[in-house]
Amino acid sequence: MGSEDEPDVRKYRTLFLSDIHLGTRGCQAELLLDFLRHHDAEKIYLVGDIIDGWRLKKTWYWPQSHNDVVQKILRKGRKGAEIVYLPGNHDEFLRDYVGTHFGGVEVVDSAIHHTADGRKLLIIHGDQFDVVVRHAKWLAFLGDWAYVTTLAINTWINIVRRKLGLTYWSLSAWAKLKVKNAVSFIGKFEEALSSEAKRRGADGVVCGHIHHATMHDMHGTHYINTGDWVESCTAVGEREDGTFELIRWTRLADRHPTRAVAPTSRSQAA
Repeated sequence: MGSEDEPDVRKYRTLFLSDIHLGTRGCQAELLLDFLRHHDAEKIYLVGDIIDGWRLKKTWYWPQSHNDVVQKILRKGRKGAEIVYLPGNHDEFLRDYVGTHFGGVEVVDSAIHHTADGRKLLIIHGDQFDVVVRHAKWLAFLGDWAYVTTLAINTWINIVRRKLGLTYWSLSAWAKLKVKNAVSFIGKFEEALSSEAKRRGADGVVCGHIHHATMHDMHGTHYINTGDWVESCTAVGEREDGTFELIRWTRLADRHPTRAVAPTSRSQAA
């Protein structure tokens, strides 16, 4: 049992978080803080787009809750967790610091994670395999503007939902899965990351970037996407036996959280 300051905490061997987008109004910082209060791990991978440098360059937005997220993660590092930060395209300014440590956080471009049951997983943000980001950045920025507009609408929708006692719901995630081209892009992205994992001699990949949380073995290797803290409010946890969970945290714990868990193993896709 935890104290008032230290609530009941579920322990993992490893936690994977990505696409938090601190510095944007769409970031679900309060839900993430609640998640961090109730989950801990020996090692935490921050798999890119933790800070949204694109948005902060245009408009400075940094409420106390966003600072609290940073402090909470750093505090876990001070208490013994190993923190590894892999920059993405929205926080690409940190790629200039690959190979360094700051505040107990190691910055790397990619990593190989060894699971408890002996597998090797490639850890990478994934924007390197997004043709739009690599070769047409102006188009990526245009897409970012449309995305932010959708999130603004989404904020008002969820204000109403909270008043009705409903959980967080993402308009942008729903729209993404309804658009044929988006679904096709997701499939190609997953296939490209799975192929890269095989090329590097890994048994699978953990990535972010496309804000689509899932775990499966469809492309002949383990594919795990951590999702995000703008649309899906998801993280991935590795248990002590090497199995993985996809965790959805869409309601504050003191309001009975919606916590969907999807396990995966060597032979089972989730």
